[in-house]
Amino acid sequence: MNMKRILLTAGFAAMVLTGCSQMTVLRTQEMKAVGAEVQTSLDSAVQSLSAQNDSLRAELDSTKAMLDASALAQKRMQAEITMLSRRVSDESERNDSRQEEIIYRLDMLLGKSDKILAKKVVVSGAPAPVSMDSLEREAEKLVEAEAMFNTARSDYHRGEFKLAYNGFKQVYEQMKEGELAENSLYWMALCLIDVNQVDKAKKVFARMSDAFPDGQKTCPALFKLSSLYGEECDIDMQKQYLQKILSTKSCEKSAEFEQAAEMLQEILEKEDKKAAGEPVDACVPVVRESKMPSARVKPAEGSASEPTASTTAESTEASL
Repeated sequence: MNMKRILLTAGFAAMVLTGCSQMTVLRTQEMKAVGAEVQTSLDSAVQSLSAQNDSLRAELDSTKAMLDASALAQKRMQAEITMLSRRVSDESERNDSRQEEIIYRLDMLLGKSDKILAKKVVVSGAPAPVSMDSLEREAEKLVEAEAMFNTARSDYHRGEFKLAYNGFKQVYEQMKEGELAENSLYWMALCLIDVNQVDKAKKVFARMSDAFPDGQKTCPALFKLSSLYGEECDIDMQKQYLQKILSTKSCEKSAEFEQAAEMLQEILEKEDKKAAGEPVDACVPVVRESKMPSARVKPAEGSASEPTASTTAESTEASL
């Protein structure tokens, strides 16, 4: 009896063990299948992410190439715009110079006609007739002076400042008064500035404004004086000439009047800040360099050498 139980127990145990073994095998197979499925999903996901990554890299590379091309195109456009701007500026300056020259010649011709007509009226109404020969000589003198003035202006724009100075000086000494004389003095001072003889230029500007207080070039001359003293950090003299512009009636409608008002206001504000102890930028004198002419005219053998700007300035100051 006991033996049967033992055998039954052993058989049952063997059946149980066999069943457990089969279940373990099944579980293992299921786990392997699940693992394989998970691995397949992971591989698929990795491949998909890798493909997306490659696509993104390609798009980024394409975008970068487009940005680089756009930046290069923008630089080229900026360079072209800069070149065009310079060309427009140069052309504008040339046109302004031509227009100024044409306007000046028209003014001179109109002024010459008015003077000749006025003198004819005086001759017809005067008790003692004046010879027409004198009128013709004076008209010829005016035309000759105008031609010399225009030649001197051309020399100035070519950079021949000493040659231009001598031409303007000759016009002034021939005319002594009137618009041509005033304009000649003004351009003589500009020539002196360009050859770095600022002190003589300031004297010519100052005496010109005194000799022609209501002239066309008085306001520009006064403004030039204020600018020259400002470059030298002589603020007191700069303010003096700015105030002179503002107190000159003939300058009220000029561009120099507005500029002088703005500059004087800036100077006074700066002085107020300095008096209040606030920091202000220190004035730094401007160092000028003489402009070299584009081409020099070689004097002929045996002829007098070309006078320097220094000697001609002294003779002009004496004649004033």
